[in-house]
Amino acid sequence: MAQIKNEAAYRVALQRIDELLPLVHDNTPTDDKHYLELDMISDMVEEYESVHYPIQAPSLADTLKLRMYEMGLTQAKMAEMLGISCARISEIISGKGEPSLRTGREMCRKLNIDPSVVLGL
Repeated sequence: MAQIKNEAAYRVALQRIDELLPLVHDNTPTDDKHYLELDMISDMVEEYESVHYPIQAPSLADTLKLRMYEMGLTQAKMAEMLGISCARISEIISGKGEPSLRTGREMCRKLNIDPSVVLGL
């Protein structure tokens, strides 16, 4: 299969995807030439991006900050929700400390954070 070999080719592929998207919809047959071209170019772009623009897993600290924002919580309210001290949540959010097993379980349950993020996997 063809590969995107440089940034210029990557940009051209993105532009072609933008041109093809209006031509392909949910009811487009899978043997349609636009559908097939979009599928092939999308696969090539995905492969290029996985090498040149990898998306790393979020850190626990970043995830907790996001949850605080989403839920409108202060560090004090989050600490209260998890049953830990304000100093302890501050350590975890700053990345200077790790949650205990109990606190990690509470983060998963009460904040809907994936266990792999809590465990740093």
